[in-house]
Amino acid sequence: MDKRRSWGARANENVGRMAGRVDGQTSEAAGHATRVIVPAVRLLRLPTLALLVIPVPFVLATLALGLAADGAARVVLLVVGLLMAVVSGAFGARRRRILWAVEEPEVLATELGIAVAMSDRVDETRGVLTAIGGGGGARVFSRLRGLWSGVRMTGRWIDGIGDLPRARYFLPPKIGTTVTVTVAALWLVPVSLVVTLLGFIAVLARAV
Repeated sequence: MDKRRSWGARANENVGRMAGRVDGQTSEAAGHATRVIVPAVRLLRLPTLALLVIPVPFVLATLALGLAADGAARVVLLVVGLLMAVVSGAFGARRRRILWAVEEPEVLATELGIAVAMSDRVDETRGVLTAIGGGGGARVFSRLRGLWSGVRMTGRWIDGIGDLPRARYFLPPKIGTTVTVTVAALWLVPVSLVVTLLGFIAVLARAV
């Protein structure tokens, strides 16, 4: 707990120190972008919770069937079940962090502005925030990834955003990871159902 507090204190100090580098135009663009990102994330709170919860019974059933099976079927079911559990856990962890990131919109806006100021291409990067501020909707993460992909980011910029505990989840490379994990979680729903059904058939066939 002490380590977590000290990390949070250092992060806040870094944000406060870098905030002075943000000009008025960038701050305004970051504010508009935040007013799109925050409601979009909050709107997705319940759908993402459903996406997290629905596969859980099938994942547990697959693991239980794996324990009940023997031979190759046991190995396959346990390995697949564990892989599905990893996908579900990764999605749940990323969801929790993103929901935390939007709890304080003012801090998020400040960090987004700092991210622009850290870039070697301030005008181009600020244009991304301006474009986000003019759009939004449920596809905000795909939109973010598409917009950021058009901006050339330096290694220094990518390394520096690690000091922005909230904004980093809406910037590359983490935004790409978020989209990838979400797509995997979407696929997990039908896949977990099919795997559970096949596992049940395999165990039943051996029992007969």
